[in-house]
Amino acid sequence: MQLLYRPEAAAEVLGIGRSKMFELIAAGQIETVRIGRARRVPAQALEDYVARLRASAGAAA
Repeated sequence: MQLLYRPEAAAEVLGIGRSKMFELIAAGQIETVRIGRARRVPAQALEDYVARLRASAGAAA
C-alpha cells in the first residue's frame, strides 16, 4: 500500500469520482498534506474517513 496518493488515485481507491474527492477535501472530511506545491492524501486519512462512515452508519441503524 502506498503512503500518499494523488487526489485522483485516492478517489479511485475509495471508488468515488474525482469531483467528489475534491469536495470532501474542501469540506475538511479527508485530510491532505502538501509536499511543495503538490497536495497528497495519506492512506491513513482514507482509512479514517471510511471508519467514520462506518461508525455513522452503525449509529443510524
